[in-house]
Amino acid sequence: MNELAYTKQIENVIKTLQTELPTLFETDLSYDIYTQDIYFQDPVNTFKGKLNYRIIFWTLRFHGKLFFTSLYFDLHDIKQTAVDTILANWTVRGTLRVPWQASIFFNGYSTYKLTEEGLIYEHIDTWDRKPGEILKQFFRRGESEEIDTPHE
Repeated sequence: MNELAYTKQIENVIKTLQTELPTLFETDLSYDIYTQDIYFQDPVNTFKGKLNYRIIFWTLRFHGKLFFTSLYFDLHDIKQTAVDTILANWTVRGTLRVPWQASIFFNGYSTYKLTEEGLIYEHIDTWDRKPGEILKQFFRRGESEEIDTPHE
């Protein structure tokens, strides 16, 4: 793949991520920007393969609708940080479907590694707190801050 074609492909990957990540709790992703053997890792999951990758996003949508009255993925920034790397900074926030309306909130970033063809072969998520700390948020009464509408 020549340099111009690679640059165009990276622009397409970034545009696709910019469009799809903010709605990942409502709408399925298009998976044509990922390799068949994509590797995924976050603080609670590690797996390989596009089918498993599709399943994790289906599970996020399913659990989001089941356990939350509102749930948002706020994409703050996404950029190419190296020839083969894209970095996305984000926040997950929502209100649990419990009588005390507990709020969930955590920041993180996703590091995407790219093949020579410009497809994502690795997606590593890093969170700003441990999974147990996020789980503790489920048992606290919701904050007074309104989170039912996305921040602009």
